[in-house]
Amino acid sequence: MTHTENLKKGERGAWISIFAYLILSVSKLIIAHFGNSEALRADGLNNSTDVIASIAVLIGLKISRKPADNDHHYGHYRAETVASLFAAFIMVSVGIQVIYDTLQKLWNGTIEQPDMLTAWTALAAAIIMFGVHRYNAGLAKKIESPSLHAAAQDNKSDALVSLGAFVGIIGAQFGLYWLDPVAGLLVGFIICKTAWDIFKDSTHTLTDGFDEKLLLKIKKSIARVDEVKQVKDIKGRIHGNQSFIDIVILVDPNLNVKESHDITVHIEKLLAQKHNVYYAHIHIEPYTGE
Repeated sequence: MTHTENLKKGERGAWISIFAYLILSVSKLIIAHFGNSEALRADGLNNSTDVIASIAVLIGLKISRKPADNDHHYGHYRAETVASLFAAFIMVSVGIQVIYDTLQKLWNGTIEQPDMLTAWTALAAAIIMFGVHRYNAGLAKKIESPSLHAAAQDNKSDALVSLGAFVGIIGAQFGLYWLDPVAGLLVGFIICKTAWDIFKDSTHTLTDGFDEKLLLKIKKSIARVDEVKQVKDIKGRIHGNQSFIDIVILVDPNLNVKESHDITVHIEKLLAQKHNVYYAHIHIEPYTGE
């Protein structure tokens, strides 16, 4: 399956998230309004940001499918990462707003007992989002999509948020009215924490960060090739779900151009088969024995 086909599959996961979040956010906000639940209201606001974040992921996946052009010689794969970063900014702004609103209600003491319908709504939402998470997590792993992986993690946190809202509302039924707004406060902190995790991963990729352990594994694999005398240098960067590797190897100086080229072809096949790396720039230098 080609990279473009994988990205197209990833769009399916984004669409599922969008529809799920649209239905859940509208349902939660309406029921929370009439059922007097701060926790469910915060959960509904959380889902409304997820709609925007999922749309950002969908746009990122669509742009990533565009081929290389005069302005983007390496393709548009990083659009996925930019989409994840955009989603993080939206999430943290809403998370801060939820925390602020809930703290105001706690300070003013305007707390009411929520209706039980809000509890069952939160529980049903948790079950639905766990299902969406499992689907998107499996798809993200299969197609190696960072933005869809970020969306899947968000799906999981949303399921846990709804579960927390359910517990808070149930506690309020037994006279612990403060549990409902406290659950809403926790929702706000979870939104901010999820946003931070996505922001950290996205900025690491956009600043050409690369997994050191993976780079070491790749270096060891290349070093085992018989014709390679030494791996002088190796660097890596990420474009969407694609790894770009720059390698400098030392070989026998008596080899001709064709023999040297055959070594690079062998290494390229090795990287593709063993490490799923399909973009490698290999520079050959003579080995002097020093």
